[in-house]
Amino acid sequence: MTERIARAYDDLATHLHKGRVTVLCGPRRVGKTNLVQHYLDSVPGRTLSAVGDDIVVRNLLSSQDLAAILAWAEGYSRVFIDEAQRIPDVGWALKMLIDARPNLDIIVTGSASLKLSGTLGEPLTGRQTQLTLYPVSLGELAATMNASELRRGLDDMLIYGMYPEVRTAGNARRREILRELVASYLLKDALELERVKSPRALVDLLTLVALQVGSLVSLNELAQQVGLDVKTVARYLDLLEKSFVLVNLRGFSRNLRSEVTRTSKWYFYDVGVRNGLLNNFNPLSARNDVGALWENFCVIERMKFLGYKGIGASLRFWRTWQQREIDLIEDHDGRLGAYEFKWAPGAKARAPKAFSDAYPDAGFAVVTPSNYLDFAGVTDASGLIPDAR
Repeated sequence: MTERIARAYDDLATHLHKGRVTVLCGPRRVGKTNLVQHYLDSVPGRTLSAVGDDIVVRNLLSSQDLAAILAWAEGYSRVFIDEAQRIPDVGWALKMLIDARPNLDIIVTGSASLKLSGTLGEPLTGRQTQLTLYPVSLGELAATMNASELRRGLDDMLIYGMYPEVRTAGNARRREILRELVASYLLKDALELERVKSPRALVDLLTLVALQVGSLVSLNELAQQVGLDVKTVARYLDLLEKSFVLVNLRGFSRNLRSEVTRTSKWYFYDVGVRNGLLNNFNPLSARNDVGALWENFCVIERMKFLGYKGIGASLRFWRTWQQREIDLIEDHDGRLGAYEFKWAPGAKARAPKAFSDAYPDAGFAVVTPSNYLDFAGVTDASGLIPDAR
């Protein structure tokens, strides 16, 4: 039997608070349901488990009939609702339930943040704790792998990504799992919940973005290539971001005229999904996109590290009209950290003079395969916070 990967919220009890609903979001197939079930199996008391696809549960919780909802949960210590975004107005039902029974533990999961945030946001203002579960992080793998093993496995991570199913599958199954994920699950929320009229165009758009990872993306250019208007392209990208498929980084600026702020970079939540979409599982030695893969991988691992550590930081990139650029800018309440991602292990770089002049107190670091475990907080608890230069 394959050993289970330890997940960031395995100690889910520490995130449960009386009078609040715990909302676990994240991409499809990253193990949200399994994580909650792992917790439920370890605690005493009765759990009422429900699925948002159940028409009976959907009708009950959408009814806003407090007496019926209380009768439904009577005698249980906790309630778990999987795929809660499929229940219309579920937030109001949960508000009524938590107000009437503040000692009840309520856990809900969902893969489509666009629906979950929309249906839970207003009614549960001040009554929810929202957690995001990503594909497996380097920090989670470090529970069973040492630094040497993680470094040796880097090529594999850049090709096949960090989805838990992929990490625990044999070599023969990994490509099949990623292809299945891309074909059957990746766009499910956007297609079903938002009724996208042109699924083929959505796939074409995502493929174009996959080919431009780490580069500035022009909405006008994308629109021309997929045959859609710019507003539709912008809407589709927004759906893909809110469905945990893509991550958007915008330009950083403190109002200096030379800085570009109206363009974006797009990254995938998982590089294995990106490779599966392109059907490219070639070894790194035979690829011309290693730099883009490395940048995508590093940005997402940084997001995981910051998210799981509860570090609030704004992530951006920096670029001037003269094409001076820095891959990642991290803003911690005004304290800036700048990062460049270089695949060559011994690569060195310096911050562009325009950036150093504009932000003399900002730190700068180059992230390579030699120190990426520091950057991800595995071998350096500070997460390679760069020194000012």
